[in-house]
Amino acid sequence: MEPLRIYLQDRLASATGVVELAKRSYGSNRGSEFGPGLAAVQQQAIDERTALLDVMRRLDVAPDRFKVGAAWAAEKAGRLKLNGRMRGYSPLSRVVELEGLTLLLTAQRQLWETLALVLTGDARAEGFDAAGHAARAGEALERLADLHRRAVEVAFAQPAPAT
Repeated sequence: MEPLRIYLQDRLASATGVVELAKRSYGSNRGSEFGPGLAAVQQQAIDERTALLDVMRRLDVAPDRFKVGAAWAAEKAGRLKLNGRMRGYSPLSRVVELEGLTLLLTAQRQLWETLALVLTGDARAEGFDAAGHAARAGEALERLADLHRRAVEVAFAQPAPAT
């Protein structure tokens, strides 16, 4: 049980990072063309973290508050990155955030795929649909890929040549 406990605690820290980054990205893009897609990503991140907490509860695995706190702090520190502007949000910020969300959600999809294998036959996880969560993570990744494509177009748009 020890490796599974450590794994779940680490994935909960990662899920915390996903939620915080999704909230920040949505908050910075609310009211823009990116808002609706990021609202969906944010809600899914919250739902997936809640599902992971449910699995941990079923398996009697307590969250590691230090790991969760460290992930929360790391996301806040990530806001200090250079984005081409001294202050505020830039189109490059959006691109970088979407890439970060893609990395984190890829790991989250792998978490659910891992749990689908590990929890097979475990009565404590009866009725929990890890494969369904993996599929939803795949859908979120497709949504992020579309948002990223558009964000790249906006961030790296070339000005029209002067005539």
